[in-house]
Amino acid sequence: MRTSTKTIAILAIALLSLGAVGLAVGDSDDDDHEKHEKGGGWVKSRPDVAPVANATYSQECGSCHLAYQPGLLPALDWARIMGPDALADHYGDDASLSDALRGEIASYLVANSADQGTSSRSRAFAFVGEAAADAALPRITRTRYFVNKHDEVPARLVTGNPEVGSFSQCNSCHRGADKGIYNEDQVSIPGHGRWDD
Repeated sequence: MRTSTKTIAILAIALLSLGAVGLAVGDSDDDDHEKHEKGGGWVKSRPDVAPVANATYSQECGSCHLAYQPGLLPALDWARIMGPDALADHYGDDASLSDALRGEIASYLVANSADQGTSSRSRAFAFVGEAAADAALPRITRTRYFVNKHDEVPARLVTGNPEVGSFSQCNSCHRGADKGIYNEDQVSIPGHGRWDD
């Protein structure tokens, strides 16, 4: 009898412990969201696209805007963007570079482009939308994948939002964009908060 009483007591303690752990883990979605925003939580987000790994690119391009990960556009688009004439009129700005810098950055972007990427998100960016086939410089925001992922986000929350201003300001809402993390569970639109589609 004594052995079965001990066994029952141990099982009861084990079940109570499991129940307490379950309550702690499943407390609330709001708490989970706060943990994500602060970088906490049990599960850390991993990059959806390979993070930028070229100091020259980070320095030269990142001094004006987010140094977009190469895995967000196909190689041909990066090659067009990095052409000397395209850099002289880089989306309305003069971003001209020496031939040596331009060559280094272009080589890095093309070698690590969406069509060379291994992540499923990078591969999705390799498919260019019809709108991107015109003479204008390629834009990440015009890729088929980007348009599909952002089609339910009201323009008033982005282009009509002075804290964001444009869909090209990825790091305004995707708090981990600089690290290649575009997890939609971590989207927080300034002035609006967490985004759930």
